[in-house]
Amino acid sequence: GENWTQVTEFMLLDFSNGQAFLFVLFLAMYLVTLLGNFAILALVSLHPHLHNPMYFFLSHLACLDICYSSVTVPRILANTLHSQATISYHGCLLQAFFLMGCAGSECALLAVMAYDRYAAICHPLHYARTMSRRVCAAAAAGCWLWGMLDSAVHTLLASKLSFCRAVHLQHIFCDAPPLLRAACGNKRPVEVALHVASISVGLGPFLLVIISYLRILVAVLRMPMAVGRHKAFSTCSAHLLVVTLYFVTANLNYNQLGAGYSPAADTLVSVLYCIVTPMLNPLIYSLRNQEVRRALQRAL
Repeated sequence: GENWTQVTEFMLLDFSNGQAFLFVLFLAMYLVTLLGNFAILALVSLHPHLHNPMYFFLSHLACLDICYSSVTVPRILANTLHSQATISYHGCLLQAFFLMGCAGSECALLAVMAYDRYAAICHPLHYARTMSRRVCAAAAAGCWLWGMLDSAVHTLLASKLSFCRAVHLQHIFCDAPPLLRAACGNKRPVEVALHVASISVGLGPFLLVIISYLRILVAVLRMPMAVGRHKAFSTCSAHLLVVTLYFVTANLNYNQLGAGYSPAADTLVSVLYCIVTPMLNPLIYSLRNQEVRRALQRAL
C-alpha cells in the first residue's frame, strides 16, 4: 500500500471491559506513588541528618518516579473515560521521549545508588572523599543527561517511521516498541537502536548493580554480629528484588519486538516497570529505613 506519512493521531488499546475498576486501580497506584515519593522529597529536604549521598540519590529517584508515573498514568486515566482511546502524533512522540528518558535515567541512577552503598559498606574510611558533594551532583546530572540523550536518539528515529494505514497501537500508552510494531517500511534503524540501548542503557547498569551487591554480600558475610548480617541481608534483598523486577521487565519490553508477543503480556510488562515499580521504590528504599521512619514520625 501507499505510505501514510501525514499521521495525525494514534488509536490505543481501549478499556471497554472493566473501565470503572481499571480507573480506580490506576488512580490508587498513582496516588500512592505521588504520596510516597513526595514524602521522601519533603523529608530529605527538611531534615539535615538526611543530607548525605544516600538520601541525595533517593531524592533524585523520587523525582524520576514522579515523572515516570505522570508521563503515563494521567493519560491512561483519561482514556478509561472514553470509548475510544486516542493520542495525537506529536503527543505520542512527546510521551515516548519522556518515558524513555526517565527509563534510561533511572537505570543509570540505580547503578550509581548501588555503587554508593558498596562504597559506604566496603570502603567506609574513603567514603566521604569517594562520594563527595561534587561527585554526587555530577553523578546525578550525568544520569539525567544520559537518559535524555538516549531518549532523544530513539524519538528522532521513531519520528522517521512510516505508517501504511490507520494506526492502532496495541498498547495503553506510546513507546518505541508499539510504534515499531505498527510501522511499515524500513524499521531496521529503530530495531538496532533498541537492541543497542537494551545492552548499554539496560544490561550494563544492571550488571554494575549485581557486582556492587555481590561485593556488599561478601562484606556482610564477614560481619561478626548476626544481627548486623540479618539487617544488611534484609535491606539488600529488598533492594535487589525491586531492581531486578525493574530491569527484567524493562528489557523484556524493549527486546520483545516480534509478532508473537501478545498485547496483554506487553501491557502487563509495561505496567510493572512504568507504574508498579515507581510505587514500590519509596516503600523499599526509604520507608523501610529506620532514619526515614524516625524523620517521618517527627514530622507527623
